Amino acid sequence: MSVRMSEVAVGDQLPALSVPLTRADLVRYAGASGDFNPIHWNERFATGVGLPDVIAHGMLTMAVAGRLVSEWTGDPGAIVHYGVRFTRPVVVPDDGTGALVELSGKVAKKNDDGTVKVSITARSADQGVLGGASATVRLPE
Repeated sequence: MSVRMSEVAVGDQLPALSVPLTRADLVRYAGASGDFNPIHWNERFATGVGLPDVIAHGMLTMAVAGRLVSEWTGDPGAIVHYGVRFTRPVVVPDDGTGALVELSGKVAKKNDDGTVKVSITARSADQGVLGGASATVRLPE
């Protein structure tokens, strides 16, 4: 999908996106990122430190939330700023299904510099997992 600045209005909703995460995804991400913290793959360790189960890497959660915006713009390079606060972990059970990260977003502001601010909501297991998530994008006219 590709969107143009002239087609965008404050309040517009981005197409929703649901991203499943399984333990296999966490292993692949650990290998790609070099983050082999056992809270991301070892249930015994994760529960031993007080977590409910293995959790997804925060940066993986942030990355899948960023997909909402890059798929909407049609160009990942259109994102000029992106930030989140990590509020809750995404718990990924070892049940063959894993976790589902549900993403939504809306156009929050059209800026004078020709960019658009998008507010992002990320939820998993009916709870918000990112706070203050937003992206600023530069769209073609």
